[in-house]
Amino acid sequence: MQDIYIGRQPIFDRNLEVYAYELLFRSGTQNQAGTFDGDQATSQVIVNAFIEIGLEQIVGSHLAFINLTRSFVTSKTTLPFPKDRVVLEILEDIHPDAEVIEGARNLAGQGYCLALDDFIFHENLKPLIEQAQIIKIDLMALSREQLNEHVRLLQGYNVKLLAEKIETQEEFEHCKQLGFDYFQGYFLSKPNIVQSTQLPPNRLSVLQLLSKLQSPETDATDIETLVMQDVALSYKLLRYINSAFFAFPKQIESIRQAVVYLGTQAIKSWVTLLVVAGLGNKPAELVTQAMQRAKMCELLAKTAKRPQSETYFTVGLFSLLEALMDAPLEKILESLPFTDDIRQGLLEHTGPYGEALACVIAYEKGDFLRAHFDRLAPSQMTDAYVSSAHWADQSSSSMSS
Repeated sequence: MQDIYIGRQPIFDRNLEVYAYELLFRSGTQNQAGTFDGDQATSQVIVNAFIEIGLEQIVGSHLAFINLTRSFVTSKTTLPFPKDRVVLEILEDIHPDAEVIEGARNLAGQGYCLALDDFIFHENLKPLIEQAQIIKIDLMALSREQLNEHVRLLQGYNVKLLAEKIETQEEFEHCKQLGFDYFQGYFLSKPNIVQSTQLPPNRLSVLQLLSKLQSPETDATDIETLVMQDVALSYKLLRYINSAFFAFPKQIESIRQAVVYLGTQAIKSWVTLLVVAGLGNKPAELVTQAMQRAKMCELLAKTAKRPQSETYFTVGLFSLLEALMDAPLEKILESLPFTDDIRQGLLEHTGPYGEALACVIAYEKGDFLRAHFDRLAPSQMTDAYVSSAHWADQSSSSMSS
């Protein structure tokens, strides 16, 4: 388990109601960013906000302002989060060359709201101003006369103005008189830190998945197979797709459904972010055991001709989350809106899914009198156990080779 952190600072409207939160990279409990690589920091903020903690837990119904480095602005990869929940900040140290301008136009064309951070007017910034909807002006970087002139220059553009680094009541009142729309700074509210814990995905399996996603021959079945080999990645993707901002009419209960709904491009984007964010490894033996449980549950369901065998796989895969995350399973499941049947199966080992899981656990312990499922013969359960053990060992070996 690893502690994770993310800073957030509120942005207020003219009525001093919270309009949004800017999300900030934090590596610990100290309320400062420290020394960091820009791309890694942006990746970490995005992963922590959307996958690890959940955007609704950090900003609620408000917008999230996220800083983008040059490589994110110019990337051809589609960003994998809802356009109506974020404002993308183009940092002030990004030179507005042709590639950056094209990237900004591409993001704006996709429907993203763009903000220019720590803005100081220059003629070569005009193409970016035309793509932006919000201009953030740092009060500490300009004199009072320069600030007034910036407001005058920007009145000819269809943009909202955000005053940042407001330190005093007098500065706030002056910016309000100038017509600023949004306000941010220590006078109004300092950043605070949101802390949580993460179950890091296996770096090798994530890299393997990323490599596979590069191939045009890879189909949804290939992706499903690779994602299912990583219990943490499976958990994160299911939690993400079942979060409030997707609002699907029914719960997504299997990796297969998640792959279909998210699509190859979105999964590729998230896996790339996980790699760049540099998340670590998890206990190999526990993961192998979880994979074997998942496969045996699936094979028992298939042999007994039960429907939705992939959901049996999910139950087996998540049955060891308590040990992997060092937290009560009931608490973990609060962030995964599973059906009652799945919850019952994981928590009580009862119901259709719990029956399979209880059988698998009994078989693991050598308690063969309790190892029964449906009307399967002992030889059929033995075949399922041997096959699942072989599959888990092969999968683990392929991830570590």
